[in-house]
Amino acid sequence: MTNRTTSRALAAATALLALGTVAGCSTGGPAGADPQRVDVVAAFYPLQFLAERVGGDDVRVTNLAKPGAEPHDLELSPRQVGDITEAELIVYLKGFQPAVDEAIAQDDDARVFDVASVQPLLDASAGGHNHEGEEEQGDKRHEHAKDPHVWLDPTRLAAIGDQLAHQLGTVDPGHTAGYTARAASLRADLTALDGEFSKGLATCQRREIVTSHAAFGYLADRYRLQQVGITGLSPDVEPSPQRLAQVVEEAKEHRASTIFFESLVSPKVAETIAGQVGAKTAVLDPIEGLAPGRDADYFSVMRTNLQTLRTALSCS
Repeated sequence: MTNRTTSRALAAATALLALGTVAGCSTGGPAGADPQRVDVVAAFYPLQFLAERVGGDDVRVTNLAKPGAEPHDLELSPRQVGDITEAELIVYLKGFQPAVDEAIAQDDDARVFDVASVQPLLDASAGGHNHEGEEEQGDKRHEHAKDPHVWLDPTRLAAIGDQLAHQLGTVDPGHTAGYTARAASLRADLTALDGEFSKGLATCQRREIVTSHAAFGYLADRYRLQQVGITGLSPDVEPSPQRLAQVVEEAKEHRASTIFFESLVSPKVAETIAGQVGAKTAVLDPIEGLAPGRDADYFSVMRTNLQTLRTALSCS
């Protein structure tokens, strides 16, 4: 391709040798293997979905997060560091995955698209109550934290898709029209999905959702729901006994019929609370990643979430 691509490939090879990487360890082939397509690295599933929809056949997308793994906890292999170094565009969300942030910071030539830069992120407490799980342990870093789960609002994801088309057009001017057209098609699909949620959640007996961690602020904010997170933004933080008691009282107060947990997180805490309030449990998926072998995509998971919410909230 360009001289810039060649120099980046040489830099990547040097970095991989320094890390002791053995060539050919990735069955998918190294980034840069297809000179006819733009090599895009996506940090986790929703960004992979976005890049594939907007990029179409003009891009080759590598997802850093493995199916079934919690993307917050991502640790990069030497091969993945090489993928980042070789990529012509890195699509990520700054602050969501520290390992990705660190790898990007080490590459002065990296061309990046931080999806958090498209629109201001919501505060962690938006769409729900303040969450005490992390602050109770003396960690003040999250007092003014931003919620990264922006893709759970289809209208925001559409805006990110439009900007991604612009970024891809800058990298690959010859296919700008295709990127723009596919972003417009994606926007139409996301607008239709937004309409389904707005209509489906317009009239419900309850509007409170009790979730295993506070991942659903954007969804709650968009569709006038009230999120009660058992823990804060991090699914790995164990809730204190005081927080558990508080959630139990709130669930009873709102007559919650369902306590939601996530497909990539243990349901034990949700089951404990459900047992105390006489509720059942169900999966509400934040779509941070897909389960291995699952025949699903962003749209199908979002529509499953909608049906789950309609049942739990007794919507008409």
